[in-house]
Amino acid sequence: MNILNPFQDFSQSIILENDLVRLEPLTISHTDLLLSVALDPEIWAWNPTMQIDNREDMETYIKQALSEKIAKKRYPFAIFSKKTQQYAGSTSYYNIEMTHRKLTLGHTWFGKEFRKTGLNRNCKFLMLKYAFEELLIERVEFTTDSNNLQSREAMRKIGAIQEGILRHHILRPSEIWRDTIVLSILRSEWQNIKETIFANY
Repeated sequence: MNILNPFQDFSQSIILENDLVRLEPLTISHTDLLLSVALDPEIWAWNPTMQIDNREDMETYIKQALSEKIAKKRYPFAIFSKKTQQYAGSTSYYNIEMTHRKLTLGHTWFGKEFRKTGLNRNCKFLMLKYAFEELLIERVEFTTDSNNLQSREAMRKIGAIQEGILRHHILRPSEIWRDTIVLSILRSEWQNIKETIFANY
C-alpha cells in the first residue's frame, strides 16, 4: 500500500480547517497569542509534568513541542477559533509511527472560554479525518489520567474504545504516580463513527 507520509518532512505545513476552526502548525510566534488562554490552572490540573504560569513557561512549552517536532516525534498545532477570531489552545499528533501506521492524538488544551463550545469536537473530527483518510493511519490512540473522568467520557463520546490502564505509568513532580487509561479508534471503525457521531460535521 502506498501510504502518504507528510511526516517524512516535518517542516511541511499541515493546516486543517472548517468553518469554525483552523489548526495551524505551532510556532514560537504563537507564544503571546496563546499566553492569555494558557494562564488558567484548570488546564494543567491533570497534566503530570507541565504548568504554565508566565510567558517564560509558555515559551518553554512551545520550544519543547518544537524540539519533539524536529525529532519527528510530534506534530503540534495552534487552535484558532474562527467564530471569535482568537487563538484558543493547542493540540498535537504525537508518538507518530508511520511504519506501524499509528499515532496518538493529544497534548490538547483550550482556554476556559472555549470549553464546551464544540470547538474541541471539531478539532477531533478534523484530526481523525486527516489521520484515517489522508495518512491512512490504522490506529489512533488517546491517553489520559485514569481519574480524569471528564476526559475519559469525552473520548468515549467520539467513539474511542477503552483498552486498559497502565498502572504507575507517569511519576508526577509531587512524587505521586499517575495511572494512564488507554483508548483507541481503528481505521475500520472510522466510517461508522464519521457517519453517526460526526454526521453533521
